[in-house]
Amino acid sequence: MAPKIHSTLSRRTFVAALAAGVAGAAAPSVAQARDDLLREEAITVTARPLPYFDSNNRDGVKFGPLEFRGGVSLYSSSSHFGGLSGLIVEPDGSGLLAVSDVGTWLSADIVYEGDKPAGLANARMGPLRDRNGQPLTRLDKKQQDSESLTLVEGSLAKGSVLVGFERNHRIVRYAVEGRKIAGPALGALEPPSDVRRMPKNQGFEAVSVLKGGPHKGSVIAFAERFTRGSGYHTGWIWVGGQPQKMQLKDIDGFDITDAASLDNGDLLVLERRFRWMEGVQMRLRLLKGGEIVPGAKLSGQILLQANGDFQIDNMEGVAVHRDRLGRQVVSLISDDNFNHFLQRTLLLQFTLADGAKVTRT
Repeated sequence: MAPKIHSTLSRRTFVAALAAGVAGAAAPSVAQARDDLLREEAITVTARPLPYFDSNNRDGVKFGPLEFRGGVSLYSSSSHFGGLSGLIVEPDGSGLLAVSDVGTWLSADIVYEGDKPAGLANARMGPLRDRNGQPLTRLDKKQQDSESLTLVEGSLAKGSVLVGFERNHRIVRYAVEGRKIAGPALGALEPPSDVRRMPKNQGFEAVSVLKGGPHKGSVIAFAERFTRGSGYHTGWIWVGGQPQKMQLKDIDGFDITDAASLDNGDLLVLERRFRWMEGVQMRLRLLKGGEIVPGAKLSGQILLQANGDFQIDNMEGVAVHRDRLGRQVVSLISDDNFNHFLQRTLLLQFTLADGAKVTRT
C-alpha cells in the first residue's frame, strides 16, 4: 500500500502540503484515467539528476555505512509509467526490472555517468498476466496490485521471478526472458495459513530469495503491516516449500515495503512511515543471515533513516548488485502513486561496504 505523500514534506512545509494533498485526494487519480496496458510497448523516460541526498548538507555523501553515489528523478509522457514497487537490478548494474501496483512491469537499461545513475534507456512496459494469459490490467484492483519482485531462478536473460501481490494476497511465479515478463502466470507459492487475516491493502510488500545463511535459496516474505498487537511484523520463510512464520520488531510504526538479500545471506529490509505532522520517512535495516530461521524474532540493525529533508519519496523497492570494481551497490526506487504533481519516481544508489559496522537497534 502506498500513501499519497509529498516527497519533501517536513514540519516547515506541512501546511502547504496538507492543502495540496487534500486537493489531490479529491480529484480523479491518474491511475483511474489512463487506458489499460494490454501489450508490451516502448516508452521514453527522461531523468533529472539529484546531485545531493541531504538538502541540509549538499556536499555530504557519507550516511553511516552507506555512501551516496547519485540519483535521478524519472519522468515519462506515458500514462502507464509510475507506481513502481518491486525492483531487480542486473548483477552488473546494467539494467533493471520493476513491477507496478497496477499489474505492469518495466524493463530498462540504466545509464551511468561514471558511477552515478543518469537515467534509463530502451525502456519497455507490459502487463502482468493471469494463468490464462489475460492482462491483469483488465481485471479489478484486487487482482493487479503487484508490490514486490525477486529473481528466483536463472537470470533476467532467462529465468523466473516471483511477484508478490496484495488485496488478493499471493506470491506468483513468472518466466522472464530478455528482461521481460511476457507469459502467463506459472503458479503460486503455498500461502501461509494466516494469509486471509492480513489487511487487504497491507499484504506481501517484501519478497526475496536468501543468497546465503542456513536457509540459502529459500524464499522469504514480509507483510507490509501485520502485527496484530504483538509489536512485531509478520514474515515467513519457505522451507521445503512450506511457509514458516518469523517476526521482525516493529520500531516506531514503520511499514515494510521491500527486502533484498546480500551475497552472504544478510537481508536488507526497506521501511517507510508517513505522518501528516512529519511527512515521509524511510529506513533501511539489516538482518543477519545466520539469524533468519523459522520462529525467529529479529530486530536487526539500522543502516539509514531519512526524513523529508532528504531526497526521498515513497520508497518501495530495493535491490543489490556489484559494480565493475566489485563494490556492493544498493538501489532504491519510489512509488509515486501516479500522483505526478505531488510525488516523484526516484532511483537512488548507494555503496554499502562489505562487513560495514552499523548501530544495533
